[in-house]
Amino acid sequence: MRQALLSRQPTPGLVVHSDRGRQYCGNAYRRLLTDWRLVRSMSRKGECYDNAQAESLWSRVKTEVLLDRSAFASLAEAQAELATYFDYYNYQRRHSALGYECLHIH
Repeated sequence: MRQALLSRQPTPGLVVHSDRGRQYCGNAYRRLLTDWRLVRSMSRKGECYDNAQAESLWSRVKTEVLLDRSAFASLAEAQAELATYFDYYNYQRRHSALGYECLHIH
């Protein structure tokens, strides 16, 4: 998250949505969002559909990037592979939630 914040420099007030995972409830993560003046948003307890788009993304990562792969050779390889996939996912991949259009985030 720190790396993303440093590279993107988001505008204060940006809403950051997550599930209720322990890492997102911890003091360090909450403090990071507060320091950047971001708004924390979480799924309601027991409501998996609140986080449907994020869950869909990770499902796609598992089937399109991690399928038939037991491990990455290094952390650097994992970071590079995921960065490439996220660029593809955000700018080229068609999304059913958008009527099979591509996202256009700049």
